[in-house]
Amino acid sequence: MRILSPCPDKPNCVSTTAGEERHAIAPFRYRKSRAEAKEALKAVMAGLPRTTLVEEDDAYLHFECTSLLFRFVDDVEFLFDEESKIIHFRSASRVGYGDLGVNRRRMEALRPLVDGKL
Repeated sequence: MRILSPCPDKPNCVSTTAGEERHAIAPFRYRKSRAEAKEALKAVMAGLPRTTLVEEDDAYLHFECTSLLFRFVDDVEFLFDEESKIIHFRSASRVGYGDLGVNRRRMEALRPLVDGKL
């Protein structure tokens, strides 16, 4: 069974599985089948600029999001828990220490985009 990596001891990561408040974020919930929810989430992510799907399996999606100016890459991973109908996720910068809240803002901006589609 796949699990999301913990956030490093830097403020450039958010995760639904984090125990520390500065990294913690609420997961997404879905009502459709896992396959339908996954396709809906892929469609939403495809609408984000400079975002590429790099890995996928039955219950997992991994995207790379590249910043416009400096071309920094953030990893955004989703893990679908069919039993609880929850999508856990982790969004983290690959380099640097801080991210000025970019990862948290990205994931919170996705919330209204996926609401009702999952």
